[in-house]
Amino acid sequence: MSEPLATRFTDVASQRDVPEGKLLGVKLPDGTRICLYNRHGTIGAVAGMCTHAEYPMDMGTLRADGTIECGWHGARFDCQSGAVCRPPAVEPLPVYEARVENDRVLVGPVVNAASAAERSA
Repeated sequence: MSEPLATRFTDVASQRDVPEGKLLGVKLPDGTRICLYNRHGTIGAVAGMCTHAEYPMDMGTLRADGTIECGWHGARFDCQSGAVCRPPAVEPLPVYEARVENDRVLVGPVVNAASAAERSA
């Protein structure tokens, strides 16, 4: 039997902690770093470290085109699919399920990049 949905999501922040157009770094209980973003009022979650050189993604910038730019070498990733949009990164950024309940941001399991891209199409 599968695990109940409620136990797969972790409360990581208040919705107010992630203002429009901003990034917020948080950690899951197991120490996994997550980068939350708020794009046009939708909060999402991606891996907290750049796949190019292990730099914190929350130290970067959420761009108007929906990409997150790493603050170290300028790699860009699509915030919804995790796809690389600009080198030097070559590996996509893992994307996590995210939802807001009662003003709390909850992060769930990793969603593969192909599935996230198909959902947004």
